[in-house]
Amino acid sequence: MTEKKRPVGQPDKRRSIMAGALTLFARDGYTRAGLDAIAVAAGVSNRTIYNHFTDKAELFQAVMQESTQRVADTMVDIIDRHLTKVVDLESDLVDFGVAWLGVLTSDLAPHFALVRQINAETEHIPPDALALWQETGPGRTRRELAERLRRIAERGDLTIGDPARAAGHLMLLISADNLTDRADLHHQEKLRQMVAAGVSAFLYGYAKRAADGEHDAAYRS
Repeated sequence: MTEKKRPVGQPDKRRSIMAGALTLFARDGYTRAGLDAIAVAAGVSNRTIYNHFTDKAELFQAVMQESTQRVADTMVDIIDRHLTKVVDLESDLVDFGVAWLGVLTSDLAPHFALVRQINAETEHIPPDALALWQETGPGRTRRELAERLRRIAERGDLTIGDPARAAGHLMLLISADNLTDRADLHHQEKLRQMVAAGVSAFLYGYAKRAADGEHDAAYRS
């Protein structure tokens, strides 16, 4: 795609377009969200959108890139804060999981609505946008989490053969999908109980074994 020259001195309008597009793409999906509706949501003219973006596909990719970068930066910061200096592994993993899921109800929530739309209409999303999202979003956060788990294993607290697989297991075990009701994302006690159960299951599979019998007995107690 030939790069289009962008107008100079209009950062506020570009930000408005991006914000309006994120709202519409997250609500209606890529296929149904039209540029006319995005223009209304952004408070700009349709012509102004074309001054900044060649077409809807380019706008969508820009929105995905910015939104994904912001969320990934936040997730990596959570990984760094909770899993760099581990004192009590189980407690620190639970704190990590609660903070991880807290992002779903933060000001970043529209991104996750957008991701749900992407998963619902993958075949209609521009391939470049999908590849970018996978690499800089889920791919990046999983790699960062895998690296932290690898370091914890090197310290002797975990037994991990494949850090990337272990990271995937941990993310699944503390996923909001395990909540009985997504409204429980706003209920700190229920959220923490779910995360704690997931962490317990993760440690059952990956905690360092002094001896198999001791490990099994500890997690049955």
